[in-house]
Amino acid sequence: MGRETKKGTKGPNSKYITRTKAIRKLQISLNDFRRLCILKGIVPREPPSRKKANHGNSAPTSFYHVKDIAFLAHEPIIQKLREHKIFLRRMSRAMGKQEWGRAKALEENRPTYKLDHIVKERYPTFIDAVRDLDDAICCVVLGASLSQHRRIPKADLEDCARLSAEWQLYVTHTRALRKTFLSIKGIYYQAEVMGETVTWVAPYQFMQKIPMDVDFRVMRSFLEFYKTLLGFVFYKLYTDAGLVYPPPLDLKKDAMGGGVDAYRLQPVGGPSSSMDVDATAGGDKKKKKVDLGDGKVLTSKQVQKTIASMEVGGEEGEEGGEEEKVVQGNAKDVAEPRAVAKAVPTTAASGPLDDDALPSTEEFIPQPSKTSATDPSTGNLITLHALANLPTSTSKSRKIFEPYVLFISRESPRHVLEFVVKSFGGVVGWPATCGSGSPIENEDDERVTHVIIDRPLPDPISEVDKERRRRKKYVQPQWVVDSVNAGRVLLEDAYAQGKTLPPHLSPFNAEGEGAYDPLAPVPGMEKALAELDEEMEEDEDEEDEEEGSDEEEDEDVPMAPAQSEEKSKKRHRRGKKDAATAALQVSNPTDADAIRKAELEAERLGIEPAEFDKVLEKAAKQGAAEDGGESEGEEGGAVQVETAGGGASEENMAKMLLSSKKRKLFNLMKRTNARKEAEKVRLQQKKIEIAKQKKRTGVRGDVVS
Repeated sequence: MGRETKKGTKGPNSKYITRTKAIRKLQISLNDFRRLCILKGIVPREPPSRKKANHGNSAPTSFYHVKDIAFLAHEPIIQKLREHKIFLRRMSRAMGKQEWGRAKALEENRPTYKLDHIVKERYPTFIDAVRDLDDAICCVVLGASLSQHRRIPKADLEDCARLSAEWQLYVTHTRALRKTFLSIKGIYYQAEVMGETVTWVAPYQFMQKIPMDVDFRVMRSFLEFYKTLLGFVFYKLYTDAGLVYPPPLDLKKDAMGGGVDAYRLQPVGGPSSSMDVDATAGGDKKKKKVDLGDGKVLTSKQVQKTIASMEVGGEEGEEGGEEEKVVQGNAKDVAEPRAVAKAVPTTAASGPLDDDALPSTEEFIPQPSKTSATDPSTGNLITLHALANLPTSTSKSRKIFEPYVLFISRESPRHVLEFVVKSFGGVVGWPATCGSGSPIENEDDERVTHVIIDRPLPDPISEVDKERRRRKKYVQPQWVVDSVNAGRVLLEDAYAQGKTLPPHLSPFNAEGEGAYDPLAPVPGMEKALAELDEEMEEDEDEEDEEEGSDEEEDEDVPMAPAQSEEKSKKRHRRGKKDAATAALQVSNPTDADAIRKAELEAERLGIEPAEFDKVLEKAAKQGAAEDGGESEGEEGGAVQVETAGGGASEENMAKMLLSSKKRKLFNLMKRTNARKEAEKVRLQQKKIEIAKQKKRTGVRGDVVS
C-alpha cells in the first residue's frame, strides 16, 4: 500500500503560497519583502482556484509562486538588508549612549550593496533592457520635475535631473525622436532606439504638488533600480554613438539656468577624454609616434605617406628621402595594408601628400572584383556600405527644421520646444531671461525665420511689428508638434498668432486597425452634403415665394408673364413635395380610412387630386413589391436559413471545443469589437452633423473633429 498523500501538497494549487507565508519563510519584514520583489521583478500570481490555494479560506490575499520565493531566498541582498538592520540598531544604541566616536566609526562602515548583478540577471541582452526603458524614463522624468521635499531625498532628485538630461541629449544627437503629443496629462514622446520604440510622458513645467497618499518608499525602490538600469543602458548607447559617458557638465551654465544645454556632448578621443590623443595649445592633435632608436622617430602619418608613395613611384624607380628609406628598411614592422595606398587619389602633378588627405583606416575601402573582368554583370554590385548610405524618406523627415532658425518667446515652453526642434535638425534661440546658452538672444536677428509665440495679437499693430511679420513667420507652439507628427513643415497660416488653432490629433493609434481615424474620409459624407444643398435650395425658394407674396399684398402690381410662370413651377415642385409627404402618411395604401385622411390633408395643403393620385399609386406599387419580396423570402428562406445555420453551427462547434476561459475571452473580444464599431459609427455620424452645421452657418474648412 502506497503512502497516503497529504491534502494540499500536490496539484496545481500547491505551487502557490500566500504573502504572509512567504515573508515568514524568508524571515524579513513586509517593507523589505516589497523592496526585494520590486528589485527582482517578482509579481503576484493568480492560482487556478484561490480557495483551494489558500486551503479553503476565501479571504482576499496575494499569492506568489513557490519557485519565485525560492528564487528570492538565494538573493545576496537579503543578507545586506539584515546587516543594515543591525547597523541601525547599533547606531541607535551608540547615539543613545552619546558614544560619538563609535557612532562615527559605524557611519563610515555603513553597509552598502549594488544592483549590477540584478540588472544583468533580469536583462540577459542589451535589447531586452532597451525594450523595458518606458517605465524607467517616465519615472526619471517625473522625478526631475518634482521640487525638493522632506519625503524625497535631494540626491535622488539630482540623479533624476541628470539622467533625464542625458536621455534628451542622446535622443537629440541621434535624431531618434519620432512622435510627440500635447495632452492634458502631459507631453507624450516616442523615440526609436536600436530598432525599438520607447514611449514616455513628461509633465509640464509647473509647480508639482507632492501628494500625501503616495507611498514614496515604493517609488524610491523603483527609482533605485531604474537608476542602475539607465546607467548601464546610457553607457552602452553613448559608447556606440562615439560619445563620452557621462557627458561633462558646465557648472556656470547650469547655475544660470542652462538646463540640458549645460551638458556638453564630447566625442570619444576628444581633447578632454581619457584617450591617448591630447590637445595641444593650438588645438592640434599630437600624432602617435614610434621610437626606432638612434634618435629616429616614426609617425603613423609618415607610414601612410610612404606606402602611398611606394605605390605611385615604385615603377618609376624614384628614390625617396632619408625618412622614406628608414621606413622602407623597417617595412616588415610597420607596414600598413597596400589597399590603403590604392585608395589614396594621387597623381604625378599632385605634389606632396597632405596629412588630411589620407584616408582613415576605418573607412570602407572598395576592392576590385576578381570576376568583374570575366563577368560584366558583377562589375557594379551594390555593397552593404552603399545601402546604409542611401537617402530615405525617414531620414528626410528627421531634418524638417534643418533650414530654419526658430526663436522661442518667453511665454512659450522653452524646454519642450528646444528638445523637439533640435531633434529634427533645427536651430533654437530664446531670450536671455529664459536661461543662458542661447545662440540667438533677440528675435530681430536676421537669421531667425520663425518666432514661436503664445500671446494674443497686439491691438493696434505698430509699423515695427508689421515690418517684422513681413520678414519672418509668427506661429503658435502647436505648429512645431503638428509638423513633427506630419513628417513635413506645415503651412504657417493656420497656426499664425491670434488664430484659432486646428484640432491637435494624437499620432498614437492605440485602438489598432479598424478604429476611427479622424483624417480618413467618412462614407456617406458627400451624399449627406448633397442632400443638404438640395434642402437649402428648396428653403431659399420657399423664402423667395414668401417674400414675393408679401410684396403682392403691399403693392397691387401685375406680375410679368415670365415671373408668373416661374412662380407656378415653384408651386408645382412644392405641391409634389407636399403630395409625397401626405402619401407617406398612409401606412396602408389599401385602407380606406387612411386614404381618406390623406386626401383631407392634401386638400388642406392645396394639392391637386391628380398629383395626389399619382403619388398614392406609386406607394401602392411599392407596398405590393414589398409583399412579393416577403413571400419570395419565405420560399427561399429555407436555403438561406440552412446556409446561415451552417455557418452558425460551425462557429458554435468551434466554440464548444474551446475551454471555458477561452470561450469567455472570445465572447469578450466579440463584444469589444462590436463596441468599437458602434463608437466608430457614432463618431462618423457626429462628423457628418458637424459638417452640415458648418455648411449651414457658412463656415468653410476641413472638418477633423
